[in-house]
Amino acid sequence: MKNSKFAAVALIALFSFTSCEKDDPIAVNEEELITTVTTTLVAGNQTVTLTSKDLDGVGPNAPVVTVSGDLLVNTTYTGSTTFLNESVTPVDNITAEVKEEGYEHQLFYQAPTTIGVFTYTDADKNGKPVGLTFSLRTAAAPATGTLTVVLRHEPNKDAAGVATGSITNAGGATDAQVTFPVQVK
Repeated sequence: MKNSKFAAVALIALFSFTSCEKDDPIAVNEEELITTVTTTLVAGNQTVTLTSKDLDGVGPNAPVVTVSGDLLVNTTYTGSTTFLNESVTPVDNITAEVKEEGYEHQLFYQAPTTIGVFTYTDADKNGKPVGLTFSLRTAAAPATGTLTVVLRHEPNKDAAGVATGSITNAGGATDAQVTFPVQVK
């Protein structure tokens, strides 16, 4: 009799766990494919566009990286970055999702100070930086280097330095990372 009661309780528990899984599925936020990252820098009548296109995603072809011009010394640029999935029709603009879920994302702009200094100009619903818009103050002397743009998913925005753009303590997962050759003249 004890075995029958134990088997009945085990069967009910098994059925309950199985039905919970079917009734309450865990929502999975699948990563979007990002094929194109474009950073645009504007100062006065000058626009510099930095684009990385990797239409085959993780395929064998390397991304095509283009930079439309050089940056000017001692100049403040207004910047923005967009993300697209151009492998589908119509093209999927991932930027809107990053903005909507800004509390789960942050962009990091990595360049030596000889190139310039970045400042966030946008924030999520909690007042923490997102980085879809920013300003770049270029250095006072000519320089050559690289600018790396990193989109992180679920970074620790409260960690030391993260709010000012340091990726060191950010954690999270990298959704996109591209490096552009830049020149300040």
